[in-house]
Amino acid sequence: MKTLRDKKLKVRGIMLDLDGTIVDSKKAYLKALKAAFNAAGEETFNLEIAIEIPKRLEQRLPINDMIKGADSQRFLEVYLKTYYAVPLLRTDSLPQISETLKDLSQKAELALITQRRVPKEKVIEELENLGLAKYFEIVVTGLDTEHPKPSPDAVIKCAEKMNVPLCECVIIGDSVVDIKAGKLAGAKTVAVLSGIYTREELEPEKPDLIIQNINEFPKFLDT
Repeated sequence: MKTLRDKKLKVRGIMLDLDGTIVDSKKAYLKALKAAFNAAGEETFNLEIAIEIPKRLEQRLPINDMIKGADSQRFLEVYLKTYYAVPLLRTDSLPQISETLKDLSQKAELALITQRRVPKEKVIEELENLGLAKYFEIVVTGLDTEHPKPSPDAVIKCAEKMNVPLCECVIIGDSVVDIKAGKLAGAKTVAVLSGIYTREELEPEKPDLIIQNINEFPKFLDT
């Protein structure tokens, strides 16, 4: 019987999520939450919802019970505007990411998929600031497909751009929608615990692997 340590994935295309997988977005989530509550006239709030709100938004679940009766539309406008503005100024890459991406780029083609509804040029600029843009030939944002994850559209589009069959691709991300999108597309899936989701939240989606962070992935890559 194979153990997790023995499991290897043979792929030609690697699709990576951005927030929580390559970059640490927790500062951006917190700053966006503070701005949205301040706009609603609230100066205090439970810090735990800084992680819960992006989870709900990603899964298109309601947040009304968490925002103290504030107007949800106005709250989201301020939240998203602030969140999209923060990364260029405050985002940090997760530890040792550059070394890992260099290693992976020598073994497979890399693409980046993000749900951020911003032009890809902004994401590329952020990656350039972090010294990571050189590893990605393909970047797909929330503006590039009609339906966001968990729809498989972005995964399918990436595979087409890479000219690699979906069955030879893997998507690596920190959220349940990353895994759902990959499975719907017919790609392999790897969940990382470096973002805002816990192992208990990710396990029910049955990814091929669950690892602590992207730096662990090369040892599971069958070359």
